[in-house]
Amino acid sequence: MARIVPKRVTARVDDEFVVFRIGMRINSLWKVHEWLPVFLAMPRMLRELEADPESGLLATQSSFGLRNQVMTQYWESFDALHEYARDADGEHLPAWKAFNRRVGEGGDVGIWHETFLVRDGEYEAVYNNMPPTGLGEVGDLVPATGSLETARERLGRSADDGRSPPEG
Repeated sequence: MARIVPKRVTARVDDEFVVFRIGMRINSLWKVHEWLPVFLAMPRMLRELEADPESGLLATQSSFGLRNQVMTQYWESFDALHEYARDADGEHLPAWKAFNRRVGEGGDVGIWHETFLVRDGEYEAVYNNMPPTGLGEVGDLVPATGSLETARERLGRSADDGRSPPEG
């Protein structure tokens, strides 16, 4: 089990990064032959990425439900993510082609992804009594005190700039 950091901290990431969310939804639970190959493809991709420290993948988190599986990945750049996705010798591209050939628009299993390009300083995070999680795995954990006490301050926004996100 990961070590709990018994205090309130924030994550500091030096430079731009990418948050990539990818998911699968099982629409027809009884059609195991349709969704199981899709489900089993992701662990192969993760093993491949983890075996290559130069891939650009920084960290990953997964959550599983009965129908929905969601993974959040942190990448050092969009170029690294795109290069992996288009690598003809890697696990992803053949799996993607097989999905489109076998399942396509049949409706029994769905897949999706979202890509967020995050500029340096355009994010904020806070963790309290948590093991390193999300950006806390990617960046440095520092005390969320002083000028890093609130979400507004972590984003470098003043109280009157009109761009402030809600506190939390």
